[in-house]
Amino acid sequence: MAVTSTPSPVAAPATTAQTRAAKRDGRTRYVGITHYTSSSFDQLEKIVKTERVDFVQLPYSAGFRGAESRLLPAAADSGTAVIVNEPFQAGSLLASVRGKPVPEWATPFASSWAQLFLKFIIAHPAVTCVIPATANPDHMRDNVGAGSGRMLGADERARLVRALSA
Repeated sequence: MAVTSTPSPVAAPATTAQTRAAKRDGRTRYVGITHYTSSSFDQLEKIVKTERVDFVQLPYSAGFRGAESRLLPAAADSGTAVIVNEPFQAGSLLASVRGKPVPEWATPFASSWAQLFLKFIIAHPAVTCVIPATANPDHMRDNVGAGSGRMLGADERARLVRALSA
C-alpha cells in the first residue's frame, strides 16, 4: 500500500499508522510513501528516517538528480526500498537527445537512450526498481532490454551526467 499525499506528504505519518495496522493485520504486505516533486524530498527523507516504511517512490533520472544527495542515502541507510518513477522526465529527457546517437562508450551495453537512462537509474545502489510506464509495446520491449547485460559503473554514470550537461 502506497501513501500518496498531494500536494505534500505531511499527512503521511498519521496515514502510515493506519497502513501499518493494515500490514499488521495481514491486509497489505508493504507500506510505503510516494510523491512526484523534489519540493517534497525533505519531508520524504524525514519519513523514511522516522516512520520505518518499506518503500519510497520518487522521481529520479540522469537529468533530475535531486534525490541523490540525501533521500537516496537515507533510504539505503534505513533499508527502505526505492521505486523510481518518471525516469524519462515525462519524455523531456528523451526529447533532449532525440536525433543523437547513443554515445559510443555506451553501445556495448545499451542499444538505445532509453536503455542507457534506465541503466543509469538501476545502477544506483539505493534503487530497487524503476517504473518507466508506457502504453507503447515497442517502448516496453526496449525498456525491458535495460535489465539485460551489465549496468553502468560510477564513472559511466558520471560520464552520462556530464554528457547531458554539455
